[in-house]
Amino acid sequence: MLIKTIFSGFGGQGVLSTGQILAQAAMLQGRFVTYLPSYGAEVRGGTANCTVTISDEEIASPIASEPEFVVALNQPSFSRFQNLLHSGGFLLYNSSLVEPSFVRGDIETRGVPITELARQIGNVKVANMIMLGAFIAVSSLLSFDRMLKHLPDILGAGKAKLLKANQEAFERGYHFIEEHEHGD
Repeated sequence: MLIKTIFSGFGGQGVLSTGQILAQAAMLQGRFVTYLPSYGAEVRGGTANCTVTISDEEIASPIASEPEFVVALNQPSFSRFQNLLHSGGFLLYNSSLVEPSFVRGDIETRGVPITELARQIGNVKVANMIMLGAFIAVSSLLSFDRMLKHLPDILGAGKAKLLKANQEAFERGYHFIEEHEHGD
């Protein structure tokens, strides 16, 4: 198994930290991982993306020319990165900000209203964790339970005060996909 994923959005949406959390969780679950961030000069508000590759074997290159998954948190990312997806790939997007006006016919898509779900929790800053939970649900790459268990270690002591909100957000995203299993 070798799965490549691109996480993309505006700087400040937690795109890079989402990729880091996934990469660390994969390592804790015994997988080989590469993490390759990319961001413009103006980080907050500019574009940001990262590639996370997860495998059962050593990984030769961190570059994801045809990823199996794309996670798009904004409209420009939705438009740009769906064209890179492998035929049959999966595009998970933030339906709070993305209008899927044009979608390739050879990929699967699923929208998750992460901004609205984060507002329900009371903290819009955890929207990225909602999307990470949704990604784990659609991809089945890692164990939900083990990821939830390792979240305190992954986030570290510096984020201890936000742990409960991040855990709730992660669970909310995962369960959103389970509850809406048959599409948007």
